[in-house]
Amino acid sequence: MEGGLATNNGSISETQNGSLCDVSCEDSQSALLFLGTGCSSAVPNAREQVLRWFTRFKIPRVDSIILTHEHADAILGLDDIRAVQPFSPTNDIEPTPIFLTQFAMDSIAMKFPYLVQKKLKQGQEVRRVAQLDWRIIESHCEKPFMTSGLEFIPLPVMHGEDYVSLGFLFGKRSKVAYISDVSRFPESTEYVISKAGARQVDLLILDTLYKKGTHNTHLCLPGTLDAVKRICPKRALFVGMTHEFDHEQDNKYLAEWSQREGIWVQLAHDGLRVPLDL
Repeated sequence: MEGGLATNNGSISETQNGSLCDVSCEDSQSALLFLGTGCSSAVPNAREQVLRWFTRFKIPRVDSIILTHEHADAILGLDDIRAVQPFSPTNDIEPTPIFLTQFAMDSIAMKFPYLVQKKLKQGQEVRRVAQLDWRIIESHCEKPFMTSGLEFIPLPVMHGEDYVSLGFLFGKRSKVAYISDVSRFPESTEYVISKAGARQVDLLILDTLYKKGTHNTHLCLPGTLDAVKRICPKRALFVGMTHEFDHEQDNKYLAEWSQREGIWVQLAHDGLRVPLDL
């Protein structure tokens, strides 16, 4: 389960497929992003998430997509993005910008060639598919990018010792770090989001798989709490928990931990909203 948050000039609403970020721009037009693991074929799937949360929060569209990595649970719902795009049987619509690494791009091109294809081959029929504008970003904290009125700083983290996934730091007045898939922080990444390093973040959204022990590709609760103590954000929300967590009881434990350590920490849940000024 993952949680959600909101800003007082927009909202960031967590779903099981990532985060929806609704940002009010200077021209008063709202910009909506699909952040984090982007879209997933996990249960509930991307289409179900759209029906559940887009309807509840009156979300009309997605203006930008940012992918953390190219694992199956992060990308297999990409084709369902057409459900939040204007209807056109001939695909004659403005494509949605999607930000990802070159490594992720190469993997997706093999899994979804029809989403990457520029032109139809001779004799090929037109079929309605998601229209995406692929934009390559670098896995480096010093290579930020802009989309929908916000600057995003990539946060490369280890998702197992053989794989780099991305988190993202964003926000001008309030800093939010979103890291959905991590087993270890490289020193350079931890420095960017640490109180003892470059800055104290206002909200850290962090991967927490199991309640006890360790895992080779994800942080578990003991390791997540250690990371929170090192990074020292003002607040932290944990996402990606398995069914072994008891949400109410474990949040009581985390409330006690928060009192001792002086850092507000809770398990998130779908639909949760937290006031922030980005």
